[in-house]
Order: sequence, then C-alpha cells, then structure tokens
Amino acid sequence: MTVLDTRTDGHEGDDLIAESAAAAPAGLVLPLPPTFATVAEERQHRKEQLAGAFRVFGRLGFGEGVAGHITARDPERTDCFWVNPFGRSFRQMRASDLVLVDHEGEVVEGNRVVNRAAIAIHTQVHAARPDAVAAAHAHSVHGKALSSLPGVMVEPLTQDACAFFDDHGRYDDYTGVVNDMQEGRNVAKAIGTGKAAILSNHGLITVGGTVAACAWWFVTMERSCQAQLLAMAAGTPRPIDRETALLTREQVGGPLAGWFQFQPLWDEICASDPELFS
Repeated sequence: MTVLDTRTDGHEGDDLIAESAAAAPAGLVLPLPPTFATVAEERQHRKEQLAGAFRVFGRLGFGEGVAGHITARDPERTDCFWVNPFGRSFRQMRASDLVLVDHEGEVVEGNRVVNRAAIAIHTQVHAARPDAVAAAHAHSVHGKALSSLPGVMVEPLTQDACAFFDDHGRYDDYTGVVNDMQEGRNVAKAIGTGKAAILSNHGLITVGGTVAACAWWFVTMERSCQAQLLAMAAGTPRPIDRETALLTREQVGGPLAGWFQFQPLWDEICASDPELFS
C-alpha cells in the first residue's frame, strides 16, 4: 500500500499533480492514490472509501430519506459491486454495513436488503463502463432543481463547472422510480463515455475510476448546479468560451485531479468519524 500510481491518462492537471509529486524535494509529500500488495487490502480500502463517501454526502445534505446510492466495484469479483443497504443513513455508514451485489442483482455477501433502484441503475452502469470503479447517485437539492429544467446542461460558467464540459449527458425520459434494467441501461447510455449525467426530474449521477474521484465529481457537480441556478436567477450568465472550457477541463477534470480534490473531505471525515472503519 506504499507504492504510488502516477498514471494520468494525459490530462494536463493530472500530469501537473504527478510531476509535482515526482519533483518534490526530499522530505516533502504530495498524496497520490495508493496501490496494494493484496486484493484483500484493496477491497478493504474501497469499502472504507465508500463508507467515507456516504458520510461526506450525508454531511453535505445529499441524503433524502432512503433515496440515493454509491457503489464500488469489487477488485477481485469485477462483476460485483459494494453498495449501501436500503434504509441505512448516509451519516452512519460503516465499511461493515456494505452489501456485495452481482450484476444480476443478487446479494453475494451481506444480510441487508438493497434498494431496487440501486440494482437497476448500478448493475447496468457498471456493466456498460468497465473502467468505472464507482458510481454515485443522490437526490441533492440543486441537482434535482436543474434536472427539472428541460434540456439544461451544466454550463461552463465557472472554472469548477468546466470539469463537466462536453463530458456529461442527460436522460430526459422520466418514468417514475427506476425499477427495471432497461431504465438502468438508459441511464448508462446517457452517461456514455463521460463522467456524469443529469437525470430529468430526478437528480445527478457520476462515475469515476476511484471512489474518491466519483464522489468528488458528484460534490462539485451539485455545487456547479447551485452556482448555475443562482447565476440564472440573478441575470444572464456569460459562459466561458469553448476553447478555454476544454483547456480548463483538462486541468481540473482528470481522474487524478478528481481523486486529489476529494482528499480534504476524506481527511475531515476520517478525523471526525473513525467508526466508519468498523
């Protein structure tokens, strides 16, 4: 767990982080994602990150009753993912609470019921995106509000919002609570090769190559929705031009940048909620 993975997939911001870590003077540390000696270590790390992400979501007010789910693909059983048990508070989630589900929706490990919507959506998203370690969906207030505006996307109004420029989709056919696999396939299609989608009259969904990146994309997408709604209410927003938006996406929207941006929230929740590791 001490070896660092500095691969960046060509994103300028990711390259800068990796180069900064490599060039750091002796004795100075820049955190980077760990690699693992065993599958068991990696699994435990993903489960802890997942429990921490739930607690962050709860603290930020993303919980809405029993709605919402974040999943993390198992590093060994790659056709299975860990998910929250139905009805468990985001703010009380522990690594030991998580349930392992296969892509047929069957519980493989754990003794709690799983939200049917979580199965319908996440089985299809994980199947369509083998590169996605994690997927997050919650009924956050500003994401829900933006999703109710026909055809509206997250616009490049701010530096942070540029992470989603030409990198998210929209699913506009709301038909009620997601209960069948075809709806899940429709959601996966809306995400496509991007990092997120707006689900009309429903909310947001994000994916990522790590739990941390996926969770950060959701946090910053929700806040970008909030900023956009405020700007629209105040006047006529001026978007960032396409060339600059694409450049900024490369600087702030890469997988390593997503992981790195989540670290302050992860450190805070680890310090305040050590029981998440139980």
